[in-house]
Amino acid sequence: MTLPAIFNNLRLPLIGSPLFIVSGPELVIAQCKAGIVGSFPALNARPQSLLDEWLHQITEELSAWNRDNPDKPAAPFAVNQIVHKSNDRLDQDLATCEKWKVPLIITSLGAREDLNTAVHGWGGITMHDIINDRFAHKAIEKGADGLIPVAAGAGGHAGTISPFALMQEIRQWFDGPVALSGSIASGASILGAQAIGADLGYMGSAFIATKEANADQAYKEGIVEGRASDIVYSDLFTGVSGNYLRQSIANAGLDPDNLPQGDYKTMNFGSGGNTEKKAWKDIWGCGQGVGAIDDVRSVQEMVDRLIEEYRAAKESLMSRSNY
Repeated sequence: MTLPAIFNNLRLPLIGSPLFIVSGPELVIAQCKAGIVGSFPALNARPQSLLDEWLHQITEELSAWNRDNPDKPAAPFAVNQIVHKSNDRLDQDLATCEKWKVPLIITSLGAREDLNTAVHGWGGITMHDIINDRFAHKAIEKGADGLIPVAAGAGGHAGTISPFALMQEIRQWFDGPVALSGSIASGASILGAQAIGADLGYMGSAFIATKEANADQAYKEGIVEGRASDIVYSDLFTGVSGNYLRQSIANAGLDPDNLPQGDYKTMNFGSGGNTEKKAWKDIWGCGQGVGAIDDVRSVQEMVDRLIEEYRAAKESLMSRSNY
């Protein structure tokens, strides 16, 4: 299936995933100018009125960029909406997104038909993140245009199913847009995602280690120094299972190897969830692909490197192919 027209200006088939606290206008604008989809969670804009200011800034700066650079227009941007009942801002945030005609809405932790209908009403599209095939079916049945399979190894809230297994099941019945998440941290892994059926890669952890990211320097350095073995999977911090950097858990005075079970019923984004330590602020989300990240650099430098890796992987694959 041909991707929706909003993806026509991509230099690389990649969405920069929305990062709680870390993603803001500076990061999103840099990602879009570099040629990939930039995104942020609506809940990052606090108070709620700040969301309008952010969308104004992003829209105006990207429009100015496009006027000055007609030969390399910016990629579209996306806003992530948490659909869980604990998000009492959802309707307000959606109305603000409608005002600015946000081209792509990424929904998480719940699918709502009326939300998809509203986005379609202003000409946008929706992609819903899922952790298994059952949730994928529900999302499409409720009107989502595309899917984001959050497979094993993804940073932050993530599932446990292999990306190979998840993509196989989804592509048995769905031919729409799919962006695969799960240890995507290099150009070669983006190509690998496409090889198993995805249209786009979905990358988060690598962009935490960029100059434009709103992250503590220690967090960025932890990403650079981390390896896959440093990632801990737990539902303690928000009530939803996710992947976090081991050292941040230890620094918070907790034993990464003996964490108690969390409680989904107490989930509340932006609070400490099931602990006094706040997820994302004190406990740092990170995916298993962290070992591919070796330096803190600008978004432009990061994307340029990914493009080089992507092209090199394609050439290497062709040179090794005997079929």
